Amino acid sequence: MFRRVSAVLLLLSLALPAAALPPAATATKIAKAAKKPAKPRTISAKELAKRVDKYLADPAIQRGFWGIHVIDAATGKTVYEQNPDRLFTPASNTKLFTTVTAMATLGPNYKAETTIETNGVLEPTGQLKGDLIIVGRGDPNISGRVIPYHLKTERVPPHLRALEQLADTLVDAGLKRVDGDVIGDDSLFAFERYGEGWGQDDLMWSDGAPASALTVNDNTIFLTIAPGNVGEPAKITVDPDVQYYEIVNKVTTVAVGTGKRDIGINREPGSRTLSIWGTIPADDQGLGEGLAIDDPAEYAAIALRDMLVKRGVTITGKQRAQHKLTSELPVYALDVDKASQAQLHEQHGGSTETAPAVSAPPRTVLAKLESRPFGDDLVVINKISQNLHAEIALRAAGHARGAPASLEGALAAEQQFLESIGISKDEFRFYDGSGMSAHNVVSPRAITKLLQWTANQPWGDQFRASLPVAGLDGSLDDRFRASVANGRIWAKTGTLTHVNALSGYAETESGRKLIFSVLVNHHRLTSSGAKKVIDHVLELLIDDQTGR
Repeated sequence: MFRRVSAVLLLLSLALPAAALPPAATATKIAKAAKKPAKPRTISAKELAKRVDKYLADPAIQRGFWGIHVIDAATGKTVYEQNPDRLFTPASNTKLFTTVTAMATLGPNYKAETTIETNGVLEPTGQLKGDLIIVGRGDPNISGRVIPYHLKTERVPPHLRALEQLADTLVDAGLKRVDGDVIGDDSLFAFERYGEGWGQDDLMWSDGAPASALTVNDNTIFLTIAPGNVGEPAKITVDPDVQYYEIVNKVTTVAVGTGKRDIGINREPGSRTLSIWGTIPADDQGLGEGLAIDDPAEYAAIALRDMLVKRGVTITGKQRAQHKLTSELPVYALDVDKASQAQLHEQHGGSTETAPAVSAPPRTVLAKLESRPFGDDLVVINKISQNLHAEIALRAAGHARGAPASLEGALAAEQQFLESIGISKDEFRFYDGSGMSAHNVVSPRAITKLLQWTANQPWGDQFRASLPVAGLDGSLDDRFRASVANGRIWAKTGTLTHVNALSGYAETESGRKLIFSVLVNHHRLTSSGAKKVIDHVLELLIDDQTGR
C-alpha cells in the first residue's frame, strides 16, 4: 500500500506545472514551520472577560454577591471588573489595610519593649519593698513561636520561655523577696479587648483572643482531653500550666466500640470557669483545643508570680492587672480641630481643664525584653491570618500616629492614612484590625488601590513576600497545587460565614503582572466551594495564552 500511494503522489507531482513547485528554500521553511509550534498569543482583556463572565454565569455561582477588580500592575488599567465599587464584607482581607498602615507607620524594623519594673527599691539583701510590674508595650511574640516563619507555624515549648528568662534575670540580680504585688500592666492600649461586631461564640477560642499591650503565648492556653480508665473522667491537661481557669470536667471515658468522641466546651463571657462534658472512647487519640485567655495582663502577672515562687522568691502581695479604661482617654474623632476635640471630650464626661499633677512613685527597670522586628511579625499576620497580632499592629500604628491608644483612635488614624494615599472614606469602613467583625465593608477597587500603592513603596517587595504563596505556604498551601497558578499568586485570604475573599498579586503565563481582589458575600456555597470558584477565576486570568 505504501509503495502504491507513493507512486501516485509522484505521478501527480510530475503532472503539476513547474510554477506550482515551491523553491527549495521555501520548501525548507515550510518543513520547519510544520515542526515548530505556533507562537503563543496573549489573550486580550475582552477575551479574558468573556471567559470569566461565562464561568460566573452558572446559576449556583450567581446567587452570591460577587465583587472583582483586576488591574495591570504596570499600567493600572482594568483587566476585569464586576461590581468593583460596591461594598463587601472583606473578612481577613481587612488585614491588608492593617498591615500596610502598620508598615507605613512603624516600618519593618520597629521593635517593642517589655520591661519588669518596680515602684520601690531592691535592697542589697534581695528584699524589694514595692510592687513588681511587668509592663507590656505591644510585643505579640512573647511565646514559643518559631520566628522567622517558614512554610508553617511552629511552636517550641515551653510556651512562656520569654517570661522564664525574665524571671531568671530577676533572680540573678539578687531578688529574694517582694513586699508588694505582682502587676501586669497593659495600660499602653485601652482595655478594649474585642472589635465591634465580633460574635460571642468567637471569644472563647484562640481565634478570638483579646487584644492587649501585654500578650503572652498569643493570649491562649492549649487544652488537651485524653481518655482515662473506662467509666472514669477523661484526663484534661492545660499548657502552659498556669492556674487561671477553673475546669469542671464532666467527660466520661467509655469502652471501645460503645460510643464515639462527643465533647462540648463552654465558657461564658467574663467567666473563669471552663465547663467540659461528653464522652471519649478509651482508644481515642485525644483532642486538643486552643482557648483564649480572658484577661492577658492578669494572666501574665499570675504566670510571673508562679515562676518567681518556684525559684525561691517570697511574695507577700497578690497578683493583679493594671488597665487603662476607655473612659480615661480623650474622645477622638476625624476632621475635628483641637478646640472642638476638647469640647467633644467634655461633652462625653471628660474635662478640658488640666488635672493637677499626681506624683507617682518613680519606677526602676529591673529587666527587659526586646521584640522581633515588625517585619517578622508582618509575615506571621499575613501568612497564617493571625487575628490577635493584627489587632496589636493596628493599635501600635494608631499610637505611633499620635491617636489615643484606643481602638476608636487607632481606626481613625488608619482612616486618615488611607485617605492620604488616595483611598476615599466612601470606599471602606472598618471596626477592627483583623476582619473578625462582620460590620467591616470595603470595595474591591479600594483593595487594588491599596496594593498598587504598596507595590511602589521601598518595602513593597517585602510586603508581597509576606503574603501566602499559591500552593506553597500559609493559608494558600493547599490551594492551586495542581494548577497553572501554582507559585504565581501572592495573596491574602479571608473567610467568614457566607463570606470568602482573595486579594493580592499575580503573574500570568505571559509574564504580565496583575493586582486583583475577588470578594463574594451572601453565597450559599460551602466555604470550600466558594474558594474553588475564586481559584478558577484566578486560573482563567493567569492562563492568558493560546496556541501552547
